[in-house]
Amino acid sequence: MDPAAFRAEFPVFERRAYLNAGTDGPVPKRAIAAARERMRHELETGRSGHDHFDGLIALMQRRRELLASLLECSPEEVALTHSTTDGVNIVLGGLDLKPGDELLTSDEEHPGLLAPLAAARKRCGITIRQAPFAELANAVTSDTRLVATSHVSWVNGQLVDAKALRETKVPFLLDGAQGIGAVPTHPRELGCDFYAASGQKWLCGPDGTGCLYVSRERLEEIEPRWFGYSTLVDSSNALESPLQPDARRLDLGLLASSSAAWSVSALELFDEAGWDWVHDRAATLADQLVQMLSERGREVQPRGRSTLVSWRDDDCEATATRMGEQDVVVRFIPGTGLVRASVGAWNDESDLERLVALA
Repeated sequence: MDPAAFRAEFPVFERRAYLNAGTDGPVPKRAIAAARERMRHELETGRSGHDHFDGLIALMQRRRELLASLLECSPEEVALTHSTTDGVNIVLGGLDLKPGDELLTSDEEHPGLLAPLAAARKRCGITIRQAPFAELANAVTSDTRLVATSHVSWVNGQLVDAKALRETKVPFLLDGAQGIGAVPTHPRELGCDFYAASGQKWLCGPDGTGCLYVSRERLEEIEPRWFGYSTLVDSSNALESPLQPDARRLDLGLLASSSAAWSVSALELFDEAGWDWVHDRAATLADQLVQMLSERGREVQPRGRSTLVSWRDDDCEATATRMGEQDVVVRFIPGTGLVRASVGAWNDESDLERLVALA
């Protein structure tokens, strides 16, 4: 993929050095065109009949297939959700957790993972224990029922030691909010049993899009808690119908068709560019930013080969605000004294230079 041609798909870069996909990704113009076309269709033809509902279901299935291709898994292992936190809640709410079970997590987790853990503790009487992100595998005990942690730390861009977790033989759930679309994300290779992810960040889709990978070996361990039209084999006989035999039983309903069209179009753009190219270019640019910040004397935090770069700042909120006023979009991480840049394949050296000049 030609980097300039790929960057041109995102009009925001005509105005701003956008480095905040870890919150929300830049929007591809073709995705908005797809959303508008779907809305125009509904405006002119209405929202009824086989044509309308078949179109919704087709968008749903296409989205599932594209996500499965990215995850290198079967579409039958992908549930469609609205956020990473939805996926976490589905797993923690569906497992048969009991008093005495220990859930292990790290000291660098987002509230989107911690809040469902706290709710499970209150509901089921489990124990929650935290350990340093880099030492999670060493903290596993015979009481540990599940490890729940980030694939990529939202604080500094470290990657979880999936190999070490896999060797513990304890099931683990990865929060993939900063993983999917940013770094290679293949749950079977990682060895995780569950992978919850967002669509509005590195996949550049609309808010309210997410997915959950559940390995086929673990599916029966998750008791669905949300039921509806799409979770049934035969919705015309809802009182008697069995649930879908695969991860579709965990779907959280239909998206607005415009959002679904946007999501699918964005995923197709990345598929066209090639995920290997997308991942490699983003990580290479992030490494370049680390070097530039270090040369400027900034204290960059330890990280892996990811797309997040954080550095220490005496007034991180003011720095992020000042940069934004100069059309360099980053964010600060509350309570850490860190400013964080999210570097994607859509960025180029000019974005990095503008950031470093203001850091």
